[in-house]
Amino acid sequence: MFLEDQHTDLKSLRTVTGKSADWESLAKDCVCFANGAGGRLLIGIEDGQTLPPAGQVVPPEVLDRLRKRMGELTVNVQALPSVQRAVNGGEFIELVIDRSPSVASTKDGRYFLRVGDTCQPVLGDDVLRLANERPGRPWEAMDSGVPRGAVDADKRAAFVQGIAASDRVKESVKEKGADALLTHYGLANGATLTRLGVLLLGTTADRRALGTAPLVQAIKYDEQGQKINKWVWDDCELSPVELVDAVWREVPDFRESYEVAEGLYRRSVPAYDEKVVRELLVNALVHRPYTQQGDIYLNLHPDRLEVVNPGRLPLGVTPRNMLHASRRRNEGLARVFHDLGLMEREGSGFDLIYDRLLSQGRPAPVPEEGSDWVKVTIQRRIAKPEVMRLLTEADARYQLTQRERITLGVLAQTEGMTARELGAVLESDGGDDLSVWLGRLSTLALIQSAGRTQGTRYFVAPALLWDAKLVLPTTLLRIEPHRLLELIREDLRRYPGSKIGEISSRIGPEVNRSQLKRALTELVALSVVVMEGSRNGAHYRLL
Repeated sequence: MFLEDQHTDLKSLRTVTGKSADWESLAKDCVCFANGAGGRLLIGIEDGQTLPPAGQVVPPEVLDRLRKRMGELTVNVQALPSVQRAVNGGEFIELVIDRSPSVASTKDGRYFLRVGDTCQPVLGDDVLRLANERPGRPWEAMDSGVPRGAVDADKRAAFVQGIAASDRVKESVKEKGADALLTHYGLANGATLTRLGVLLLGTTADRRALGTAPLVQAIKYDEQGQKINKWVWDDCELSPVELVDAVWREVPDFRESYEVAEGLYRRSVPAYDEKVVRELLVNALVHRPYTQQGDIYLNLHPDRLEVVNPGRLPLGVTPRNMLHASRRRNEGLARVFHDLGLMEREGSGFDLIYDRLLSQGRPAPVPEEGSDWVKVTIQRRIAKPEVMRLLTEADARYQLTQRERITLGVLAQTEGMTARELGAVLESDGGDDLSVWLGRLSTLALIQSAGRTQGTRYFVAPALLWDAKLVLPTTLLRIEPHRLLELIREDLRRYPGSKIGEISSRIGPEVNRSQLKRALTELVALSVVVMEGSRNGAHYRLL
């Protein structure tokens, strides 16, 4: 069974055979992988399928044709096709694309990059940025000149023990000796350590000599923005793996808690969720550019925590698509963190942060990007404790998926959202993408909806809010459609010839303008109301 991910894409056999062959699209996909970390195209598997059709045969002349056309249509792309046979007997083409040592493009000068499981164009100044971020050899794999045996013995022992205890590593890897593990994870090459090896297992002096080893500063501010305390890890004594534990352990604010009312009782909750803080630290350490100097800052304000990382987001990733985009800047370091159980699987770290925060009644994280920094802000206090109870009970009863919990948490903290608004919060384009986030919530009667298409409004079922004692401001946002129609008719009985703005001001500004417009359009279609004039000059009266 084959599935699409950051390194794999599925294509129909029609892409390379017959009159429907789409060589241009295939060339674009090859450029995407070559500019990314490499990957493979599995040609011969139809949309929505995970295996080729049983009995499918790949014409023998296709491989030569494919190899020739990719050479004609791309620059700096090495594509190696071969015929494979699936478990059901069907044949397909596996087209392996290596990571290009220089920037790859199509013959007509277009650039593309693989981000998550999508292919994105690279335009304008980002082309130069792509070239600058792509050394012929990744920073991690560069030779440090430090002898292989000059590792810190304690760090090596801890690393070997962590791999042996991990449930994410194959048994064949666990059986390797300490020296073989260094080679397996790219920490050593021949007689010397790589820069990644020095970063993780080297001595303090060798790590400091790298010049870009991560330095961390945690600064506490008061209500007036004045610095009142500071913790610094700037001696390069700790590896990135050790820094995560050290920062969490040594900053006392991370172990503070406060009480929230829960009915007749009070519940103690941590000021900051440990998993969230650790995931933010791991993201800062794993995804920072190690070719650039700069400290990681943890700014502790009375009401929030800001994690500021030097450098920009990886090319193709923006604050608006961080929930979906997945692109590792430091593949080797990310692999070590993952296998040691310090970070989530690829592309799910930010999902975990959203899930944890929203499930606790806290606002969602706020990512920002500047000219040479990235900042993620999370709130200290729980805005709506009742949401925590609602999510806990709903999850215990229905075993919600992570995306369902995130969506329910977003809606529970608002009075309802249109499909467009919800899609913006969840970084979804709407339509089918939004349905993945909604999941079974409507079927399970956890949320309700009103309206159609992009104007559809989603909100948590009122009975659930009542049971959870979640009190939101009383508005007309969830007014049932037939009640809104009757309100409009009553208003026009009293004030015939009114504009939509006048009707809105009398019914209440809480009713969304687009919702009111749809209701008026429905009354006009039913010949209950007459519209006189057009656009801004339109007036309405009862027939």
